[in-house]
Amino acid sequence: MSFQFIHTDDAPAAIGPYSQAVRSDFLVFLSGQIGLDPKTGEMVSEDFSAQADQTLKNLLAVLQAAGCQASHVLSVDVYLTDMTQFPLFNEIYGRYFSAHKPARAVVEVSRLPKGAQVEIKCVARHHE
Repeated sequence: MSFQFIHTDDAPAAIGPYSQAVRSDFLVFLSGQIGLDPKTGEMVSEDFSAQADQTLKNLLAVLQAAGCQASHVLSVDVYLTDMTQFPLFNEIYGRYFSAHKPARAVVEVSRLPKGAQVEIKCVARHHE
């Protein structure tokens, strides 16, 4: 079994001792992404919609660096700090995952890194 550690400057750098993603054979495991601007490392906004949108853009950037796209995603885990944002999150998420609908879990948590309101991680299948 071989491992490939994935990194792209098009998504925020890891803010701890972990990789943006790890590929093992045909599976790619993406670390949680939050709404950080990849260039500044700062949260894009305090607005939930802006954070959710940037989080998904960051996720797609890491997927692309791993040789994947949204249609390769098998499962998604979403962490929200306020479950009342769930309907708005679904609307934003649907722009990125419309025809392709991976398995998904959404849970409310008390806090996320850097004061983020949403964090998303996923598992994808790499197609060679």
